[in-house]
Amino acid sequence: MNLKRTQWQQLIAVAGSAICLLQQPAQAADKCDVTVDATDQMTYSVKEIAVPKACKSFTINLKHTGTMSKNIMGHNLVVSKQADEQGVLQDGMKAGVANSYVKAQDARVVASTKVIGGGETSNASFAPAQLDAAGSYVFFCSFPGHASLMKGTLKLI
Repeated sequence: MNLKRTQWQQLIAVAGSAICLLQQPAQAADKCDVTVDATDQMTYSVKEIAVPKACKSFTINLKHTGTMSKNIMGHNLVVSKQADEQGVLQDGMKAGVANSYVKAQDARVVASTKVIGGGETSNASFAPAQLDAAGSYVFFCSFPGHASLMKGTLKLI
């Protein structure tokens, strides 16, 4: 093959781009954090969170994109098994706002953020190894009355 210098440079550039494109899905699959926006309209920006098994720790970053204060339209994000959701919500209501509507040291809670208001952020981290691959997990806002609209599924991938 008798290629000119500029043709070789173009070929190398194309090959390099192809390698980068092939690597992107692998990098995305190993992403060990997610950002979830919460709004004044009682919505989350995502309905599903995928947690890679390969991560040693996974972080959920919650961002309240609204403007209302946490005592009026506060949000948090709680992860539990789907079967435990109602119990976590009931006990969270008893725990009150001072505990971000999560019972202290509740073994059913995989992770939870604090309750935040407009413009605030909070995060929670957990080890994916503690999840059961066959289990069914959910995330929800435990602020009273919000879980009916603010919820989604969490899957181990």
